[in-house]
Amino acid sequence: MTGRRPSRGAARFLARCALVALAAVVAVLCLALVDVGALVFVAGIAGLVLSAVGLWWLLSLRGLPRLLGALLAVAAPVAVLVYYIWRGVWVWALLALALYGLALVCGRAAMRAHGKAYVVRGSAGRRPRQPFVIMNPRSGGGKVGRFGLVEKAERLGARVHVLDTEGGGTDVEELAREAAANGADLLGVAGGDGTQALVAGVAAEHGLPFLVISAGTRNHFAMDLGLDRTDPARCLDALTDGEELRVDLAMVNGRPFVNTVSFGAYADIVQRPEYRDAKAGTALALLPDLLGTEGRRLDAAAGEKLLTGQQAVLVTNNPYAAPDPLAAGLRPRLDRGKLGVIAVRVESAAQAADLAVRGERAQGVVFATVRGVEVTAPDDVIPVAVDGEALMLPTPVVCTVRRRALRVLVPRTRPGTVAPASPLNWRWITALALGRAR
Repeated sequence: MTGRRPSRGAARFLARCALVALAAVVAVLCLALVDVGALVFVAGIAGLVLSAVGLWWLLSLRGLPRLLGALLAVAAPVAVLVYYIWRGVWVWALLALALYGLALVCGRAAMRAHGKAYVVRGSAGRRPRQPFVIMNPRSGGGKVGRFGLVEKAERLGARVHVLDTEGGGTDVEELAREAAANGADLLGVAGGDGTQALVAGVAAEHGLPFLVISAGTRNHFAMDLGLDRTDPARCLDALTDGEELRVDLAMVNGRPFVNTVSFGAYADIVQRPEYRDAKAGTALALLPDLLGTEGRRLDAAAGEKLLTGQQAVLVTNNPYAAPDPLAAGLRPRLDRGKLGVIAVRVESAAQAADLAVRGERAQGVVFATVRGVEVTAPDDVIPVAVDGEALMLPTPVVCTVRRRALRVLVPRTRPGTVAPASPLNWRWITALALGRAR
């Protein structure tokens, strides 16, 4: 692993700015307290809690209670704002929020500046002689055609199969197996993560290197490999100047996945045919059944931890960065041989308010890092979303991980990724500002 030397001077300066901004927030709040009294703070907290309760009613109920929930979710913060204007404290409130926002931005920037932008290095990759690449022309809004991926791959000696998206669909696993049987010495995919995972499974099965081309919509797997997501054509440079990384391949009931497996509410929603064209409307229509007392409940054995009555469970191929909204969505490593687990259970307005106020520290959210997960439910078959693909799998559903089972060929020259910062830690930022951070 190589990376640029972190700018410790810049990190220390940003940490000091964050502490100054945070001290200014405390000073503003103290001045507001002297000026208008403690009631304004109580009103602010009450507005947040009532808004969370209203949002819970909006999501979990139907009919008149849902309408009341929508009104409460909007009316509570508006009422607090009107009260602040009436009491003449809106200037204090805006100033405190602005300063706190500045403190968060500077604190996060300090942690990132203290970290490293890195490129994971592997072994020298052999130039494939008979690479076989599958391309989905519709993936990512037509990136295959927009970036001329077919033409470039063929110029580099690859045999390209463009999927027929108008027909009844193609079995990409079978297609990849046929290519391997016919002498292909590399399998690649330009498409979404679901297609990537299926072909990656075949590559691992035959011991072949796998080429990831970031032509999907979100390209989570490509991001964690440090590939260029803005120009997928650069991924093809691995065919002539590449290096090989060994990464984990996770499995769910024998099916490979490279990113995530979702159980519960989200998996139920994506099963619906109408979800693709009307995501928000479909979710809003189904959530009352999924979140109510009659909704599906899941039990998960995550290592030695038993999670009962969960409404949603997310299993990830290697844990994502710390559960911080500003650092989530990135896996710092793909070769730990472990799964990440996030489970959610929110059954009342009070728990919804707790989640709104305390976030990942709320009692209804559980995080774990394990080597295996078993999800059970009263039903014989349950909906599961595997790398975004809607499936029905028999219970129990077992998730495992095959450590370093996948050989990924990546370009030697690639953007890399930035080491994810840990959750914002003011004690550490204070130590950094004083020059004592490790």
